[in-house]
Amino acid sequence: MPPFMQIHAVECARKTHDSLEKFTSKTFALTLKKEFDGVYGPAWHCIVGTSFGFFVTLCKRVSVFSMDQKLYILLFKTTVQRAD
Repeated sequence: MPPFMQIHAVECARKTHDSLEKFTSKTFALTLKKEFDGVYGPAWHCIVGTSFGFFVTLCKRVSVFSMDQKLYILLFKTTVQRAD
């Protein structure tokens, strides 16, 4: 992920974390996904949690970071394919 997108992701995550008094991982992830879909186009995916694993191959748009050393965020983009 380009540095400007990484900075945007961290800033958006911090803003979301600070603005939502009570949030679930699902609402947190959905907020980040909607922000990135709106700014950078579809199809962004976001996983938020305290413990998870992942494996990524050939992905140019992926970011993983933590907040407060207990909440982890995985944000990545996939291609949009038309349904036939």
